Amino acid sequence: MPNRLLTDRLDWNLLRTFRVIGQELSISRAAARLHLTQPAVSQALKRLEEQLGRQLIARRGPRFELTEMGEQLFQLAGEVYGQMAQIGSLLERPATELVGKVRLLMVSRVVDARFDECLAGFHRQYPRVEFEIEVMRSADIVAALQEKTATAGLSLNRRPQPRLEQRLFHRQRYAFFCGKHHRLFGQLEGDLQQESFVSFSSDQIGGMLSPLTIFRDQQGFAGRIVASSPSLEEVRRLVIAGFGIGCLPEHVVAPDVEAGLLWKLPPLEGIADVDIHLLWNRDQRMSRAEEAFIEALQGCLG
Repeated sequence: MPNRLLTDRLDWNLLRTFRVIGQELSISRAAARLHLTQPAVSQALKRLEEQLGRQLIARRGPRFELTEMGEQLFQLAGEVYGQMAQIGSLLERPATELVGKVRLLMVSRVVDARFDECLAGFHRQYPRVEFEIEVMRSADIVAALQEKTATAGLSLNRRPQPRLEQRLFHRQRYAFFCGKHHRLFGQLEGDLQQESFVSFSSDQIGGMLSPLTIFRDQQGFAGRIVASSPSLEEVRRLVIAGFGIGCLPEHVVAPDVEAGLLWKLPPLEGIADVDIHLLWNRDQRMSRAEEAFIEALQGCLG
């Protein structure tokens, strides 16, 4: 019989019976172990020998031995059932085990210990869920979520967006800073109204960071914008380089202040709170992995 036909038609229960026969080297003991009658075990052995076209056991008087083919099949049957036993191990795994992919979009430099612990806990519980995290501008995050191309986003968002659920995730306090090359570095007082600014591209009326613009306008700041970027990292770089003063989140740049790269300017209580929100599309069909991740994120918010 061709090998392909043999593997398609072979009764694997016969292999199990033969495996026990080979272990016990006795039809009667094998029957007792399998809770079968001796004729049923003998018939199973005969059927297996007929399917394979080989003799598997040889009786030499009272002795019962496996033939050379029988010995080889006995070893292979052991390997087969070793593999089959792993199916049981798979079924013993928790029913909550998830596989899938989560795509998370974030603004840069989200510094939040709760978020880090949430990620660590989620990975421990669901180690087979794959993550893709991409840093983007807030406007692009909102657009991607509305287009249903990501699981969730951590984004600046001043007003509710169509079809998007929104939860406050983190509140950032912004303050004025200057770099170590600026003339106000190290000064406890100073008039900022005529100072040049490094600005975020979204720092305009109606933009994601417009509270910063509103504060400057209310305080009569007349300095010109000498550089801008949508990236917090690049605004920070330009302020450190001395291009001008800039509004930066206090907790994010605290290490730079400690290292002597940035200096906090008045008002020392800061100028505005800017909120980061957790966003996801309420109309999007989520996988179980995505649903579990959004639930975990909401849980870490308290």
